[in-house]
Amino acid sequence: MWTAPRVDEGHLSSTMGASEPAVSSVYRYFFLYIEPISALTGAYYSFFQQQTYLDLTHASSSPKDGIPISTQVILAQLANLYLLFALNEALILRVTSDLKVWRAVLLCLLIADIGHLYSVRAVGWPVYWNVMGWNAIDWGNVGFVYAGAAMRLSFLSGFGVSKIGQQVTRRSTRRKRH
Repeated sequence: MWTAPRVDEGHLSSTMGASEPAVSSVYRYFFLYIEPISALTGAYYSFFQQQTYLDLTHASSSPKDGIPISTQVILAQLANLYLLFALNEALILRVTSDLKVWRAVLLCLLIADIGHLYSVRAVGWPVYWNVMGWNAIDWGNVGFVYAGAAMRLSFLSGFGVSKIGQQVTRRSTRRKRH
């Protein structure tokens, strides 16, 4: 397996291959498994279960006599973006120990979280706070996005993360040979 040259003493380094991040296991589990699986679920529904997706998003405006082709195309494109989201997060964060890359990816996703939350405004403001009225898609579009954004804000604030200038991976305890 190829490994990039290691740069030490205050510089971050990248490696190709599996590495154990020196971030909280909660972050690793959420960003590498839970969130990508959730995004794949969204991709599945927006591609293969389009009527259900539309009904759950806003039943009263969902088409009842078939989904227009333009809407089918948009939902397929949305599915593709969910897939991109899942792959970017699950794969990029797995192949690097560079904390700068982790932060850049998670910052981009935080910006996307804000846009995603803004996108549901048309269903009405209660969708942001009326937890008892949420259906499955509201839990995904709002509740889970709140959780993801909170995790990213926490990570970007440095809670449970190596200090700047350190690798995301744990350094081995091997002794240097002279």
